[in-house]
Amino acid sequence: MDGGAQAPQAGAADRRLWLARHGQTAYNLEGRFQGWLPVPLDETGRRQAAELAEVVARLEPAALVCSDIARAQETAGIVAARIGIEPVVDARFAETETGDWTDRTFADVIAEDPEGFARFVALDPDWGFPGGESFARQRARVFEGIADWRARDIAGHVVIVCHGNTIRLATGDLGEPAPGRPDNGSLVGL
Repeated sequence: MDGGAQAPQAGAADRRLWLARHGQTAYNLEGRFQGWLPVPLDETGRRQAAELAEVVARLEPAALVCSDIARAQETAGIVAARIGIEPVVDARFAETETGDWTDRTFADVIAEDPEGFARFVALDPDWGFPGGESFARQRARVFEGIADWRARDIAGHVVIVCHGNTIRLATGDLGEPAPGRPDNGSLVGL
């Protein structure tokens, strides 16, 4: 499955929230900041979304949620077609707004601002994208969304299709080294 979604492990039945990363886009492949741009999935991304849909179907979720960004909505649409649940759009799970770095390659940014790029990789909560969003602000909205979906009276799993930094912020601890970027089409239990 190209390192994407894997079948749930033992103990997964105890979990209620799952975060799924959208399928690959051309920008992922190129190493380019996409932020909130409406970049569609590429062929590999659509295949990853279909594989993710099979894994999600085995979970038998009660709800499907996605960020308001096109690549997450496209992935969620593929999952929804397989499981028969219409996704609920929740903007709190959107990727970081990358501001002035949007549409730029990682290599270009590294050459211009190696310290800023290192802070991006480290998910430094005190740092923000020039002209964009800070990780502290994004983390606050992601945690608000997680708390809200946990508090809802839903009998069963909730799958949230979102983004790499969203998952990293949701699964990491402030002050600790940032978790690695999840693969496109992967599924992480909370």
